Amino acid sequence: MIDTVLFDFGNVLVTWDPYAAYEGRMARADVEAFFEAVDFPTFNARQDAGRSWADARRELAEHHPEHVSTLDVYTENFAASLVGPVPGTEEVVRELRALGVRLYGLTNWSAEMFHEAEPAAPAVGLMEDVLVSGRVGLVKPDPRIFEVAAERFALDPARTLFVDDSVANVTAARALGFRTLRFEHVEGLRARLRELGVQVAAA
Repeated sequence: MIDTVLFDFGNVLVTWDPYAAYEGRMARADVEAFFEAVDFPTFNARQDAGRSWADARRELAEHHPEHVSTLDVYTENFAASLVGPVPGTEEVVRELRALGVRLYGLTNWSAEMFHEAEPAAPAVGLMEDVLVSGRVGLVKPDPRIFEVAAERFALDPARTLFVDDSVANVTAARALGFRTLRFEHVEGLRARLRELGVQVAAA
């Protein structure tokens, strides 16, 4: 039996698509050229780890000045990259809350952009508290961020289900004793919760 769920947000509670920030604003080929030039997953991970967008822009201007305007479009339209709630997960969060399950968030997210999360997915606002990677300078799957979360939220990993769409993050959490689910769809989330003794509705 568990008494707590620790949620990742991106593509678990809120759908994130960086290309959506550019829709109707830039050609897809130009966006792909930018993403490839900067290795966007690595670039974005540095934002999640606490680098400011001003510093990112300065570094880009030094190494890839031709892409500065493309970055500007992204930062100015970041909210558009959050294309809405992941279907069905808000309902699960509300059921868990009604059942008295403790709810927390552990998200890799830029500190400067995190204010956009709740408007895009109201379930974010149903958490008791959230640990944002960009505010602590640590990112999943670094074990230290799980340890910070466990201490801050008084979590017992054996009684906590960690839900994330990343295999690496789930693997790291499992190694620290958390119950885990690699999120793919809400039906799997409901099934895993019921398996762990939480009586949410069946899918």
